[in-house]
Amino acid sequence: MYRGKSVGVVVPCHNEEHLVGTVIDTMPDYVDRIIVVDDVSSDSTVAIVDDYVQGAPERVRLIRHDRNSGVGAAIVTGYKAAIGERIDITAVMAGDAQMDPDDLASLLDPLVDDRCDYSKGNRLFTGDAWNAIPKVRYLGNSALSLMTKIASGYWHVADSQTGYCAATLKALETIDLDALYPRYGFPNDMLVQLNIYGFRVRDVPIKPVYGVGERSGIRLWKVIPTLSALLFRRFWYRMFHKYVIHDTHPLVLFYITGLLFSLVGFVFGLLQVIARIEGRPLSLATTVLAALLLISGLQFVFFAMWFDMDYNRDRR
Repeated sequence: MYRGKSVGVVVPCHNEEHLVGTVIDTMPDYVDRIIVVDDVSSDSTVAIVDDYVQGAPERVRLIRHDRNSGVGAAIVTGYKAAIGERIDITAVMAGDAQMDPDDLASLLDPLVDDRCDYSKGNRLFTGDAWNAIPKVRYLGNSALSLMTKIASGYWHVADSQTGYCAATLKALETIDLDALYPRYGFPNDMLVQLNIYGFRVRDVPIKPVYGVGERSGIRLWKVIPTLSALLFRRFWYRMFHKYVIHDTHPLVLFYITGLLFSLVGFVFGLLQVIARIEGRPLSLATTVLAALLLISGLQFVFFAMWFDMDYNRDRR
């Protein structure tokens, strides 16, 4: 128990035989339940965790997937188990020991105090982030964080790719867990779902942990295009469900109008550039129209963003 609330921690694992024991051993004493979800590991992860289960079955639980489904799917499995056990607050700590257990209390405090419904770590808050985090990851994370702000509506959050988070039982019971993206884009999609239902989200400074023996199979040149496409789809999903189905707001029309104007203006402008390259005379009317459409389109988009920020200002 932590300040009167039961606490569970979901630990998604895939081939973490070298570090999962460290994660369990260093888990704070106030954590009531450790739910390890193995996503079809081919090493000794299951055997190692099973030893902990045998030693403390009332605290450690092992759930095994029948097929490899992705880290997001493993977290959802853990969330469902926590819901079934009626755990008040459920956190997520990866099985690679990259999440400092000393930071867990900082994630739990705003939930216990009812200052938010979902808290997430932010490694970019620390002054040492640039030096501690590999540069390629830092820049990739920053780009994805910007796109996630737009897609999710939580304009105040950053470090979207951290999986270190905690959620209330109410939040987990409300959102559609089965609809969440099952792989690396899970935390981004989670924010979209939380925003649709109006839950409060807060960033909490945490220490970046690297060089503990973790192995990453993430390839940014593959991940960023995939997640960019996901965030584009989820942005429009949120626009429809939040501002059309659940509520009504003109910002959707502002976004559509702005993007349409910008696209048409860009096409007209491109045609003028091609004409100039080919030596054909330029059309003054077309040039002016292209400029007006681009300027108007950008204004519509910026106003839509401002409306979205204003609407979600209390979701922190």
